[in-house]
Amino acid sequence: MSGSLPTAVDQKVLARLDAAKGLEAAFIAEMLKSIAPDTSSQAFGGGIGEEQFQSFLFENQARAMVDRGGIGLAEQFVRSMERMP
Repeated sequence: MSGSLPTAVDQKVLARLDAAKGLEAAFIAEMLKSIAPDTSSQAFGGGIGEEQFQSFLFENQARAMVDRGGIGLAEQFVRSMERMP
């Protein structure tokens, strides 16, 4: 494939892989949210700013984890999508 344009099949596979990575990142972000400590009751908590931006932190951490290999969900999602028409 060096130097050639991606075919429609290649683009379909890449789109499925991107969607699968997005699903895996969303799952990991939710897991990170559920295990995060509650800092609102601490004396030096981040206040409303921390509450507003913490989700962005979790989403970026999850995306970084997926970019480095993730936990294997993306591969399972792609396999499931390959069976779709």
